[in-house]
Amino acid sequence: MRTDIFARLDREPEPPKIEIPRMSRTRLALFGGTSAFYLAIVVAVLISSWLVIVDWKVMLFRPYQQWPELHAFLDYFVVLGQRGPTAVMVAAWLGWRSWRQHTLRPLLVLGAALLLLNTTVGAVKLGLGRLGPHYATQIGSAELFAGGDIFPSGHTANAVVTWGILAYLATTPRARRYLSALSAVVALGVGLTTVYLGTHWLSDVLLGWAAGLLILLALPWCEPLIGRVEDAILSLRDRLRARRLPMPSLPVASGGPRPAIYPQRLPAENGGEPVRHPVGATSAARGAARSTVGSAAAPAGQKPAGTSGAQGVAAPARHGAPRTYAVARSPHAPWTPAPAGSRRPPRSRPSGG
Repeated sequence: MRTDIFARLDREPEPPKIEIPRMSRTRLALFGGTSAFYLAIVVAVLISSWLVIVDWKVMLFRPYQQWPELHAFLDYFVVLGQRGPTAVMVAAWLGWRSWRQHTLRPLLVLGAALLLLNTTVGAVKLGLGRLGPHYATQIGSAELFAGGDIFPSGHTANAVVTWGILAYLATTPRARRYLSALSAVVALGVGLTTVYLGTHWLSDVLLGWAAGLLILLALPWCEPLIGRVEDAILSLRDRLRARRLPMPSLPVASGGPRPAIYPQRLPAENGGEPVRHPVGATSAARGAARSTVGSAAAPAGQKPAGTSGAQGVAAPARHGAPRTYAVARSPHAPWTPAPAGSRRPPRSRPSGG
């Protein structure tokens, strides 16, 4: 048994039993409290309350001028809140988790969280249309409905959701505590960094924290749908794999004929049951079958087809007895005699008379 740390990177032999979070009373209470905080921030900005005055005081303080030595570091640190880079990093980690645990749930949870984030935060941003501090036009104004898109802060909400997903999907209480603390530090740092750089008001960051936390708290409501989507994807994968599997072949004795799999229909003898022979039968056996059937079915005055596969066709007589012409056919093609009284001409006639 491997005891080193790399043994934990191996794929598990079977899917582990993972406890899916449920909407408990504590989670419902947190969801209700966060929703009330969210609405309070929106109303405070709409009525241009004391919160808007604080926004302007922080902006006029210009933190990036007070501590310019932090500017270079925080320019890179704020990338931890951008949706593209963080989604790629977290998706790579969760993709490995999905492979190791034989489940698509981590990736589906991330996709559902990002979908909720884009729809909810994006709708509020476009609906309120608030301008950022660098584009403010009137001191003391809330700068709402002016064509902006910064309220709530997308960087902050994305940092809460993207890094909080790691804590939400943790499989042990210890890992959940550590990852919750890490995601909280990153989300707080990204939000305050946007205020330092002057790209967001303080109220934007407060609303971004609340928006991201609401999405994490609401994820247990999405778990049944995520489970159904995972089952549908896995069943589709199994069907596609089954189509690509080769057909099972039966064992064949050395030098012997292939076993019969599908019967081949030959012409009926005097209206009776058709003659059948295996698909893998030799050409000699097929020729003998055709010869037997042709001898029994050919009327008087016609030459029955031999083993070469030629069919006798009667031609009108010119001088004396009627002649018979042979029409060349493939030795593997089934022989179909012309019905009695048929006026169908032969397929080919020789050029000579």
